[in-house]
Amino acid sequence: MLKKIIFFFFAVLLIASCANDQASQQKQLPYVSLQGETMGTYYRVTYSDAEERNFQSEIDELLRIINLEVSTYIDHSTISTFNKSDGSLQMSYNPESQQLDNYPNAHFLANFNAAQKIYLKTNGYFDPTVMPLVNYWGFGYTEKKKVQNIDSIRVDSLLQLIGMDKIQLQGSGNDAQLIKNQTQLQLDFSAIAKGYAVDAIAHMLSQEKKVGNYLVDIGGEVVAKGKNSKGKLWTIGINLPKEGAAIDAIQTAVPLKNMALATSGNYRNFYEVDGIKYSHTISPKTGFPERNTLLSASVFALDCMTADAYATAFMVMGLDKAFELASHTEGLEAYFIYSTDQGEMAVKYTTDPNSLFNETEE
Repeated sequence: MLKKIIFFFFAVLLIASCANDQASQQKQLPYVSLQGETMGTYYRVTYSDAEERNFQSEIDELLRIINLEVSTYIDHSTISTFNKSDGSLQMSYNPESQQLDNYPNAHFLANFNAAQKIYLKTNGYFDPTVMPLVNYWGFGYTEKKKVQNIDSIRVDSLLQLIGMDKIQLQGSGNDAQLIKNQTQLQLDFSAIAKGYAVDAIAHMLSQEKKVGNYLVDIGGEVVAKGKNSKGKLWTIGINLPKEGAAIDAIQTAVPLKNMALATSGNYRNFYEVDGIKYSHTISPKTGFPERNTLLSASVFALDCMTADAYATAFMVMGLDKAFELASHTEGLEAYFIYSTDQGEMAVKYTTDPNSLFNETEE
């Protein structure tokens, strides 16, 4: 019996020693931090690499190529060309190819295909064809200006252009066609493209560079893998959704393990006319900037593109509908900050984000 106790004691010591050695090795790994600008915001990439390789130029080139396909601010991008087309755009499309395969229009079509799926899953609350309305309200790629006198007839006419079901991708190979049934219909991937770019960088790091620990952040949309330089899970802050709050004011900080997180809110990008606030979140259902009690929606998912899109859809839905959908969508968790009837801030979540990830799990 004594031998068994002694053996058990030494086994525990051995396990603890191995765990400490692993943590020690983690802390000793060199970490590289890079930063730059893209998509109208910042990017930051931090990763471990024994050789301390610098991937800045490759990341910048990847982001440049993605923007050439999905940015409405680049006049000759794929999406801008489609928006200006009179009805169709020739594509090169292989439906059996992987998301990041090297074929023309791959990044544009990856965003388009994902947007179509999420459009259906959210019952149209996520809809990239909202672009004409975004421009009307002064939040798009056209001149930034406040709408002083709302033209409800104009809004109604623009609503007739809304709907991902008005676009079809037909054919395959070099003869594929992306067809819209109305000339004025336009796409806007701003609510999904940053998340996609985060995933693309993460794919490069993990699949091409064989990096095991990293954090990719584009304008607050993030994906984390492995551990940070202290051997701990990456900790991500969720901003305080309050007008005038500092950019680094945090509502809560959560651990993130091999997961993506995206947050959408209406507390920074808005303007005011005659005491009424108009936010950049335009409802594809009403044609107007959405006004509800939801202040911010943070979504956890396996990939950042999905998290990004759902966060936007949830802001349009409002708290009750968003919570219902998040609770019944596999692979999603959500953290909502909303305003109560008393004007105070409150929180509701599908699962407590601090309990989502166990630090001791392998």
